[in-house]
Amino acid sequence: MNTNITPRFDLVGIVVSDMAATLAFYRRLGLEFPEGSEGQPHVEAALPGGLRIAFDTEETIRSFDKNWEPPQSAGRIGLAFHCETPEGVDAAYEELVGAGYHGELKPWDAFWGQRYASVLDPDGNGVDLFAPLPGPVA
Repeated sequence: MNTNITPRFDLVGIVVSDMAATLAFYRRLGLEFPEGSEGQPHVEAALPGGLRIAFDTEETIRSFDKNWEPPQSAGRIGLAFHCETPEGVDAAYEELVGAGYHGELKPWDAFWGQRYASVLDPDGNGVDLFAPLPGPVA
């Protein structure tokens, strides 16, 4: 048996309280899920670069960890979506807020050279939207 195996980062997993609401939110950001996934206890989507994102219902987690309780404070995970252009950040933010999602931070020009905004997914996790600001070419 090979004992020199190095674990490879492959998946981001998020526990959700409402699978249908979560999938509706992330579909608006371009993630694709199989039709009918809303009623499943575990759903995955392929991400660019070969990673995956997975969503598990609270009931799924409790099925193997009877003592699990959801956090009572804000989410502890942050996801970020590249929006190609500063205008793309503004458009994505407005589309999500217009659909009823909470805008945590309106689009602004960050000092590190990006247009940046933040919305909350249905479970209160921060989802950042960003794109590089135009500037001098080095």
